[in-house]
Amino acid sequence: MAINTGNFAKALWPGVNAWYGKAYDEHMVEYTDLFDTYSSRKAYEEDVGVSGLGLAAVKPEGGSVAYDTMTQGYLKRYNHVNYGLGFVVTKEMFDDDQYDVVASKRARALAFSMRQTKEIVGANVYNRAFTDGYDGADGVNLVASAGSGNDASHPLMGGGTLTNGPSAAVDLSEAALEQACIDMADWTDERDLKIAVIPQTLIIPPELTFEADRILNTPLRVGTANNDINALKNMGKFPGGIKVNHYLTDADAWFIRTNAPDAMKYFSRTDDSFDMDNDFDTDNAKFKATSRYSFGWTDWRGIYGSPGV
Repeated sequence: MAINTGNFAKALWPGVNAWYGKAYDEHMVEYTDLFDTYSSRKAYEEDVGVSGLGLAAVKPEGGSVAYDTMTQGYLKRYNHVNYGLGFVVTKEMFDDDQYDVVASKRARALAFSMRQTKEIVGANVYNRAFTDGYDGADGVNLVASAGSGNDASHPLMGGGTLTNGPSAAVDLSEAALEQACIDMADWTDERDLKIAVIPQTLIIPPELTFEADRILNTPLRVGTANNDINALKNMGKFPGGIKVNHYLTDADAWFIRTNAPDAMKYFSRTDDSFDMDNDFDTDNAKFKATSRYSFGWTDWRGIYGSPGV
């Protein structure tokens, strides 16, 4: 439905002091804390895993070297989705608007909506991390552990499994973060060889802001009279610090981003584009915005998480 003089009757007359409701400050861009950003020039992008080699075998005297092979692994495809929104203003409303409240302010509202959409689409990858049906390349949801409530583990191409969450769902705490660091130290590649995956940032909803600050940013241990150091802070376990995301929907879920490459990915196929045109028959002004992108993950080792209790 076009925005007409009946929708904004007050915009046609002088005397209005302010138009409120669309002058709020925005949060800083947050999806860039959740994903690595890539550009794309194709309809989709694909990541293909590889198994790697196993351990070396003893070579007997005069005998031949044992040969191993590498195989193609799990395939992850990122299908870019086109998002768009627009509005129409009648010629009469456009011409008679005394405050430029429809064209200019609605255009800013359009940009705000496009930005919010991208934040929500990105955050939903984390919001669905423990939910069956939102599986990755290995057929398992992003966070798989006995404490995630769904898939219990990630299968390895060379056999065996690994988890990227606690054995039982836990709330954010000093002990939970210490155990997460210990768990990640035992992670391997697809052939069960040890790899150096370390935590980088703690990702939390606003409800955990103060608890996270107390846990990571105090020199001594929290909640105890003992004069022990805060080992997490002392060892610099989270060099990227705390990242609060206002689009996470679970008040007690928390996540750790690691240094694993090819993990959490955001592909920008086309940047936000804003256009305006006039309809020939009606002279109505049309405003629209479009953007095309995809969010997801390839290697689950990029995340450790818990849904909380």
